[in-house]
Amino acid sequence: MDSNESGRRRFLKHAAALAGVAAGAGAGAEWARGQSAKSAASAKPEVQAEDANDHRALSRRGARFSVDHITYYTPLQDYGGIITPAQLHFVQYHASHFPAIDARQHSLTIHGLVDRPLSFSMEDLKRLPSVSRIHFLECHGNSSPMIHNAGNPNMGLPVQFIHGMTSCSEWTGVPLAVLLNEVGVQKEGTWLVSEGADPGKFSHTLPLAKAMEDVLVAYGQNGEPLRVEQGYPIRLLVPGWEAPFSVKYLRHIKVVDQPYHAWNEAMNHSIARADLGGKSRWYHYQFGPKSVITRPSAGLNIPGRGYVQITGLAWSGGGVVKKVDITTDGGKTWKEAKLQTPVHTKAHTRFNFDWAWNGEETVLMSRCTDELGEVPPSCAELFKNWGISEEDSKKPQRSIHTNCMQPWKVARDGSVHNAMFS
Repeated sequence: MDSNESGRRRFLKHAAALAGVAAGAGAGAEWARGQSAKSAASAKPEVQAEDANDHRALSRRGARFSVDHITYYTPLQDYGGIITPAQLHFVQYHASHFPAIDARQHSLTIHGLVDRPLSFSMEDLKRLPSVSRIHFLECHGNSSPMIHNAGNPNMGLPVQFIHGMTSCSEWTGVPLAVLLNEVGVQKEGTWLVSEGADPGKFSHTLPLAKAMEDVLVAYGQNGEPLRVEQGYPIRLLVPGWEAPFSVKYLRHIKVVDQPYHAWNEAMNHSIARADLGGKSRWYHYQFGPKSVITRPSAGLNIPGRGYVQITGLAWSGGGVVKKVDITTDGGKTWKEAKLQTPVHTKAHTRFNFDWAWNGEETVLMSRCTDELGEVPPSCAELFKNWGISEEDSKKPQRSIHTNCMQPWKVARDGSVHNAMFS
């Protein structure tokens, strides 16, 4: 982590060039329209970046830029297994440019209701006991009904654009519990306020109990140092909980005696709900069980009648995925899929199902059961729980924390379409 910063930037530029090809040339690309290596490599970036810290240098689909956001969607349809290549991991960043941080000067300060306020340099962190764990991250806005419309054609295929704000990696770092034990949390300390070193000082609160359970201060991803877009040089990794808890560019943790109303929790990441009388819920934590069929999915084509392998990903913030069921007749009957091993807790789980397509129109869906015995709701059930009228439930709308089952419609010509609102 203490290597020369210019060398780091050269490495990132080289990785960016590779990512432009990898995004369109993964497994299953033969089904993907416009996802070939040639088309991805020949696409022109919107901005010619002078520095690899500007992620817009990557010339590939699945990228969206605005004044206050940089978003990258993972091409879920284009790779197998459960580990997302680091260069394809989704990004949701609340600024227009990534910060340039010198790891040699960076430190993490833990203060507040502690006996010994301390600052940990990168060298200090790497000298402490470390662990590596496989976990998913997911933006709380992933799968929102708002993004089930046609979308921007640059966003990639629907499974990427709609569900691609989740990825799974092997993360390496120091358990946060180790650092909290070093500073000595006082008995009044029950919550943490974490702050990043990005321009907007992204902040989020976290209960102490979760911090002591399984949270990491991560400096590695998939066997390499964190990339700039993933929080280089360190970030929080809060397994199973919505991604805003996993603060990037981590520099401060304050131990406090109550949850704070950070702006991204109380304002930016809250949506009024009909079932709450037009009020918003401010605090959301663990992701419920969720799954999606990645192939065949909307925008892809089934070559013809006969054998089709249905494959996809399932995950849950509640722990291990125990079972995935598949329906090939719109929910009339369900059959159990095969889970690829090993199956990790709070991680993506790959499932496969052998299907003989008869050439008739049908709807495909998946549903997972986690170790808590929970299953995702249908879209109709979810909207009813949220107090959304039947008429409004048929329209794309802004929402967060969505985990309902995704329907894909297979037409007689083998084309596959999003059936959320059809």
